[in-house]
Amino acid sequence: MLTIILIAVAAILLTIGLVWLIDKFLPSGLKPVIIIALWALIAFLGYQTFMSVYTPIQFNKIKNKRYALVIEKLIDIRDAQLAHKQVTGTFAGEFDHLIKFIDTAKYTITQRRDSTVLDEEMTKRYGGVESYKDIIIIDTLGFISVKDSLFKSSPRYKTMMNLPAGIGPEGAKFKLEAGTLEQNDVKIPVFESSVKKDVILYDQERDLVIQENQVIAVDGVNGDAIMVGSMNEVKTNGNWPKTYGDDE
Repeated sequence: MLTIILIAVAAILLTIGLVWLIDKFLPSGLKPVIIIALWALIAFLGYQTFMSVYTPIQFNKIKNKRYALVIEKLIDIRDAQLAHKQVTGTFAGEFDHLIKFIDTAKYTITQRRDSTVLDEEMTKRYGGVESYKDIIIIDTLGFISVKDSLFKSSPRYKTMMNLPAGIGPEGAKFKLEAGTLEQNDVKIPVFESSVKKDVILYDQERDLVIQENQVIAVDGVNGDAIMVGSMNEVKTNGNWPKTYGDDE
């Protein structure tokens, strides 16, 4: 982009120089038409230079606003998935299942406490001399609704599969997958929810979207999609920087 701006500025300066030369040396009869044409060219080049700067600035504003809204939804999806795993031991692979879980599931509220009890085996071994052992007792105190814990009175979880209003083409949705990865002969649950940048920025200038798909930066969303979790490694964080929200 900088190269294009420099070329446009150089062309403008060259055109202004031509206007001066024409005004100084060209016969007076030809001057008006040529000078008007050159000033029109200067105006066109000036407009192109302005747009080459203005368009990326507006693109970044739109991109950042849309990314922030998309990430809010991905955080909701992650929170719901973590609750699903805590209660069931697995992640949900379909939004319908995840929504039904939120509607019906409850967390068990427990309390851990230390206690000491008679160790009957050791007592017998030592001929009746009482021996004691420490144990941990887990008491169930009650239950709390997953929906109330995560979303309180908000019904937004029921549309968590949809992109935020005004983002993406009509009916655009997040992708959701779940499964397991095997590590050291242990199957570990994993999930991934994502949406392509092409979908989020579907109505923006194509060249800028292509550049955005190739971003690799500490302060950017790397890759061609915004996602949380992964089907290829054990993680539940998002691929966005802290500037957009909590990725953990």
